[in-house]
Amino acid sequence: MMTRDDIMIALSNSGESNELLMIVPMVKRMGGKLIAMTGNPKSSLARQADVHLDSNVAEEACSLGLAPTASTTAALALGDALAVTLLEARGFRKEDFARSHPGGSLGRRLLTHVRDVMRTGDAVPSVRDTATFSEAVMEVSRKGMGMTAVLGANGRVLGIFTDGDLRRALESGSDLRGLGVSQLMKPNPRCLGPDELAAEAAELMEQYKISQLLVVDENQHLIGALNMHDLMRAKVI
Repeated sequence: MMTRDDIMIALSNSGESNELLMIVPMVKRMGGKLIAMTGNPKSSLARQADVHLDSNVAEEACSLGLAPTASTTAALALGDALAVTLLEARGFRKEDFARSHPGGSLGRRLLTHVRDVMRTGDAVPSVRDTATFSEAVMEVSRKGMGMTAVLGANGRVLGIFTDGDLRRALESGSDLRGLGVSQLMKPNPRCLGPDELAAEAAELMEQYKISQLLVVDENQHLIGALNMHDLMRAKVI
């Protein structure tokens, strides 16, 4: 399997493991390089290596001083140090890590975009700015997102009307039957684009203590919406 462009990293605390010493001549014959990680710089494996990394420990943690315990921990730490040094030298980024681990939590945070989790089409609650208070409440209830977007005649987002706005309106004691949604909505709501990371949507919600966000295109036209539950289902949070 090895070629002259490969590097073998051999780990042996004693540096005298027969299984590894049998392989070394083949690696050398193929022109590959050998990095040895041992606890004995004078060992056979260390002498034949192109690079030797000393992982010597004073004693094993085992009460008998026999079972490889402290030495295995030292090898793990040295291996991690090698890996970190290599990723820094290669300019390895979080995005590269995420592509290799798409199913993990980091992968989901770095690879999941708003467009992947947002609701679209008829699932997005919206009313015209000419809608009445009652029409807005019915839309909030029908779509089950705890809000509705308020749009102008050209489809651009003008505001948002949430269940919180509804509660505050009811608590005011005013006669709401004659009011329009434009009198009760929050103008210029927080919006974001479909190409933003879903993790950024979660950060916006946390920062501004909100649970819904509208998704708009470059002209502020409504194209989607998402809430905290959508992010939870996608396991972004």
